[in-house]
Amino acid sequence: MSDAFEALVRLVGAGGVVVLSGAGLSTESGIPDYRGPSGVARRHTPMTYQTFVGDAAARRRYWARSHLGWRMISGAAPNDGHRAVARLQRAGLLGGIITQNVDGLHSAAGATGVVELHGRLAEVVCLDCGNTTGRDEVHRRLTEANPGFDARAARVNPDGDVELPDEAVAGFRTVDCGICGTGMVKPDVVFFGETVPAPRVARCFALVDGAGALLVLGSSLTVMSGRRFVLRAARRGIPVGIVNQGVTRGDGYASVRVDAPLGATLTALAGRLAAAEPAAVVTSATGG
Repeated sequence: MSDAFEALVRLVGAGGVVVLSGAGLSTESGIPDYRGPSGVARRHTPMTYQTFVGDAAARRRYWARSHLGWRMISGAAPNDGHRAVARLQRAGLLGGIITQNVDGLHSAAGATGVVELHGRLAEVVCLDCGNTTGRDEVHRRLTEANPGFDARAARVNPDGDVELPDEAVAGFRTVDCGICGTGMVKPDVVFFGETVPAPRVARCFALVDGAGALLVLGSSLTVMSGRRFVLRAARRGIPVGIVNQGVTRGDGYASVRVDAPLGATLTALAGRLAAAEPAAVVTSATGG
């Protein structure tokens, strides 16, 4: 193994590590990243909260794309990287897990207490009554409302929607809240233009402040939403480790940097540090 990997073993082996994961951790589950070796370029403008709530046509387009994308997201299974993180947690080496991902794969791999910074696609929230509903139920209702909707997706994005031409979504019918009957629903994830709930951010900062080290997995740290935790750790003298394929905007703060595939690297790491244990039961992202 490389010197960088041995340094990673020492960093994580000291315990108290807080993991910060990004989309690169889920690429081996078939969910593409926007950046990095397996990244895809975004071909459409990302949906903003303001557009979603204020433009019925844009909202219909989003739900049509997301309806098809959910088939892939809901069927995704944890990969070796997710399983290795859960194994390190069970070994008592992690002080917390923060993920920028909305796919639920950390929990599906058996990790507990995961802070899902940007929410989770498996839940849908009503913007009027505030109630949440499982995404599978909303997917069922959308399927019933749109019989024969079989437009082909050109590309699936990390946030769970697909690339579709405008003509493919013409006539797509959205649904209202199944609880209050009239409310507007959206996936319970943080859209562009929204802010992460303050209590959630505070919880993440508290985890970082109490960490023995911060370990970034599969994130380019391009967006401040995740990079702020690296900056926080650096200011407080908390060691930062990064495992990612390709450069990141946090490399200058890292005391340990491993540029390698995450699944194999994290499996080797867990093999070195975690005691042998029975194989965990693994489920899909929706717990099925």
